Amino acid sequence: MDESLETQSQTLDQENEIVTEGSAVVHGEPSQDGSVPPNVDTEVQVLDEKVSKQIIKEGHGSKPSKYSTCFLHYRAWTKHTQHKFEDTWQEQQPIELVLGKEKKEMAGLAIGVSSMKSGERALLHIGWELGYGKDGNFSFPNVPPMADLLYEVEVIGFDETKEARWIVQGKARSDMTVEERIGAADRRKMDGNNLFKEDKLEEAMQQYEMAIAYMGDDFMFQLYGKYQDMALAVKNPCHLNMAACLIKLKRYDEAIGHCNIVLTEEEKNPKALFRRGKAKAELGQMDSAREDFRKAQKYAPDDNAIRRELRGIAEQEKAVYQKQKEMYKGMFVGREESGGKGKSRNWSIMLWQWLVSLFSRIFGRHRVKAD
Repeated sequence: MDESLETQSQTLDQENEIVTEGSAVVHGEPSQDGSVPPNVDTEVQVLDEKVSKQIIKEGHGSKPSKYSTCFLHYRAWTKHTQHKFEDTWQEQQPIELVLGKEKKEMAGLAIGVSSMKSGERALLHIGWELGYGKDGNFSFPNVPPMADLLYEVEVIGFDETKEARWIVQGKARSDMTVEERIGAADRRKMDGNNLFKEDKLEEAMQQYEMAIAYMGDDFMFQLYGKYQDMALAVKNPCHLNMAACLIKLKRYDEAIGHCNIVLTEEEKNPKALFRRGKAKAELGQMDSAREDFRKAQKYAPDDNAIRRELRGIAEQEKAVYQKQKEMYKGMFVGREESGGKGKSRNWSIMLWQWLVSLFSRIFGRHRVKAD
């Protein structure tokens, strides 16, 4: 599909190059840990009798028009009990919402999103009449009857180009052919690659997230054979591209999550193993990082970046060992100089403590390998 891009990412050593052979992911971290709604003190904007909005982060550009396909992340709670019933950030899967074509329970959310700009994050207050109604919902998501709702929403972007015109003409995204959806996702991925090269990481991640929205689980489950391969060739590199952006932004846990998605499909993918190893190393998970680098080296034995990372871990551990050795040596010398009856006994205690520390370290490393 994009054979010219294949040659741009020949080695894992090129930190400024993005993976360009196929992948997808998710962006937009929540404003807090997400267990409860965020505290927002901005002005309340009344959008409808049953819908109001408080801006958390300003967006940019224009607002979407009717029949635009909006890509967004959200967390949803019942207002009074603060029971969280849905979280697309946690699922690492943005959703797409077609304004004017939304489900009945999304009517309030659609009113809020129609007032938002790309990149904007807001807290929406929605009355039960424009949510799950008088009866609520007892399947998934589980929402009690007559429950007012809170949504923390971030608009990743919206599509008013060819895809939006198809919707106006009665052809929704779900009615697009496999080739059309994969092609639309691939264009988003390429736009993201260009933004990445300009070091516009947030904007690049928005494009990758919109690409993955075309490749949702409901779509991927229907594919097999060559169509599945075509879709993964776009989807998986977007995940790896997201990981590259997130590592640069020091959001290491999220980067690991994106790499895990790729490794679920391709357990021998050296780029996914390499980037997951880098993120783990930054988090101080040296044993686990070493394992990822060694696996990556197995599938890419000539890669210099992998060798460099393994060498860096070895040198770091050697430095730590030498520091500990000097520290204990100084303690032993101090004990010898102090003399007295307990000299031999104290020396033995220190030696024993050092041995226990050494064996604990070795045992811990073997345990990580066993896991």
